[in-house]
Amino acid sequence: MFDSIRSTRGRVFAAALGAGVLAGAAGLAVKRRRARSVKLNTDVAPNALLCEPTAPMVESWVTTDDGATLRVHTYGPEDGDPIVLVHGWTCSIEYWYPQINALADNYRVIAYDLRGHGKSTIGTARLHADLLGTDLDAVLQATLRGGEKAVVMGHSLGGISVMSWANVCPDHVRQYAKATVLLSTASDRLIAETTAIPLPSRFPRVPVPVGRAMIGAPVPFVDTPITTSVIKYLNFSSNIGAEELAFCAKIVRDCNPRARGGWGQVLSELDVKGGLENLNVPTSVIVGSRDRLTPQAHSHRLAGVLDNAGNLERLTVLPGMGHMSNIEDPDSVNLEVARLASL
Repeated sequence: MFDSIRSTRGRVFAAALGAGVLAGAAGLAVKRRRARSVKLNTDVAPNALLCEPTAPMVESWVTTDDGATLRVHTYGPEDGDPIVLVHGWTCSIEYWYPQINALADNYRVIAYDLRGHGKSTIGTARLHADLLGTDLDAVLQATLRGGEKAVVMGHSLGGISVMSWANVCPDHVRQYAKATVLLSTASDRLIAETTAIPLPSRFPRVPVPVGRAMIGAPVPFVDTPITTSVIKYLNFSSNIGAEELAFCAKIVRDCNPRARGGWGQVLSELDVKGGLENLNVPTSVIVGSRDRLTPQAHSHRLAGVLDNAGNLERLTVLPGMGHMSNIEDPDSVNLEVARLASL
């Protein structure tokens, strides 16, 4: 099901890597143990996890200091252990349907639109990585009850939000987080290490100005076979199904072009690696082996920093999966979140 590397406190990270891949029987044992709290793909009709959730939902709004309003959805039982989901660049709450549908029967699942995404407004502040952290902190303060701690999972720009939060609000990490998950994400060098743009062998990397211009362009994405093919190439493996692709393509195309371009500029200059040192709770890192946007070298680097600080819970490489790994392999991601919730 997945390749997984678990850190042992006090061990050198290289030793953990050398221990090899934990899969097969271990993965099946985890699945059996968590089957009661997590709805698996095999428990439902094909692609049912992509449907609009039927769990009870409360919509609320969080207003930031600069006047941005963030749409927040809270699903599931009021007394459920909280899980907070932070989506990635060009996405929205709806991106998390496979996690909400799988977890909201037993957990209180909280998801919000990043500023400028979905139905959240963009605010008046200059877009900067620090805003991602302060926005997440505002959502946590508004949705968690006194003394509660959540499993906080961020995908891509959402993972960057988690690291930014640890950087700008270090005293709040242990106050609000039981554990965190960094899913298909990176802390820096996004353009320098991307494999999303195929280049001739004489050009080993994308020039930063070129990459910045490409991801920072505020142009609309029109619904055409070409744009769908681009979305597929950038985000998925070649084995992705038509329904999963259509589900994600619509979310990406619906993103406000101004927000997409503005946050693209932020990504092109990103450096939040300092936040990793403050992420002092058990943290799992998950990445697809075929992730082009945030290749697994990023995740290995994140895991190394976390392990040196004694905070790495597990590094998982999902074989054959692309950037939107929680869509392609929701079971592996959902089972890991539930495992962390049980710590």
